[in-house]
Amino acid sequence: MENNNSFNSTADNTRGGLHIPMPRFSESNPADQAMTSAMMKVLRSVRSAASPAPASPTELERQRRSQQVLGRLASPLLGLSWEPFDLKGMPAAWVRPERGHDPRKVVLYCHGGGYTSGSLDYSRVLASKVANRTGYEVLCFEYRLAPEHPYPAARDDALKAWDYLMLLGYGARDVVLMGDSAGGNLALVLTLLLRDAHRQLPRRLVLFSPWTDMTLSGESYERCAASDPSLTANYMQATRDAYAPGLDWRDPMLSPLFGDFTGFPPVMIQVGSQEILFDDSARLHERLLAQGIPCRMECWEDLWHVFQMFPLKQSDRAIGHVADFLLELF
Repeated sequence: MENNNSFNSTADNTRGGLHIPMPRFSESNPADQAMTSAMMKVLRSVRSAASPAPASPTELERQRRSQQVLGRLASPLLGLSWEPFDLKGMPAAWVRPERGHDPRKVVLYCHGGGYTSGSLDYSRVLASKVANRTGYEVLCFEYRLAPEHPYPAARDDALKAWDYLMLLGYGARDVVLMGDSAGGNLALVLTLLLRDAHRQLPRRLVLFSPWTDMTLSGESYERCAASDPSLTANYMQATRDAYAPGLDWRDPMLSPLFGDFTGFPPVMIQVGSQEILFDDSARLHERLLAQGIPCRMECWEDLWHVFQMFPLKQSDRAIGHVADFLLELF
């Protein structure tokens, strides 16, 4: 437990009518609280100034550029290499620790962006943090984006990245599958796809604020509408409509929340208390436990969607918890 981080391992998730024990973390240092509040105000102002949804080609291009800028500003940490390459026509990149590490273990990272934005530049923020804290190599890939490439393009590209790792000689149990937001959705969908094909599954899943329900039925869409500084229901609806137009959004290949998790590996979920996708995590946590799958969910109080990307002490602590979870594997 961190000295300046309050922690209650017996707290219940009573939001949305769920009653599941989960650890909750909140920042007690006044200076760090002030930094978090200031960053949230900036995020709110950016959201207010922008169009609420990628409804036009101009807005979609703006969102894609902004995510690339975010990734480039957060360049790889010292002691890491960033190695882009072409994976059978798909942009991909390795993040490798330059210090001594175990190259037999690897993370396959699925980036977020609502399936309509995101890139290698965006991926390297979290990929670098994870590689730095765990000593694992991380493979990032730039799947095709909607609306130009709707479902199942991203799913097929994720399977291509998985098969590439298998071709390199990794066993499935050497791989940790990780994703944020829509990338968390993609990580779950890929695991369902592998399981249904009777293939070996990854050793663990790590999900940052995963988007699990494309029906948008979570109560947190209303409960957190005013507190979420980065996402809106309109945005989520627009990205869903771009990725899966006219499809059955309850299909587990789109909304893994409604899937059967038989045989799944242990899962770790981190979510911010202020985000409209909170219930996407909490309901997934509930369903995994109900189906007998080990799942550890952490709620980080007063934080937002995929807060781990931002330069906050809480972000560093959260990534440290992920490293602890992964280093328990072997």
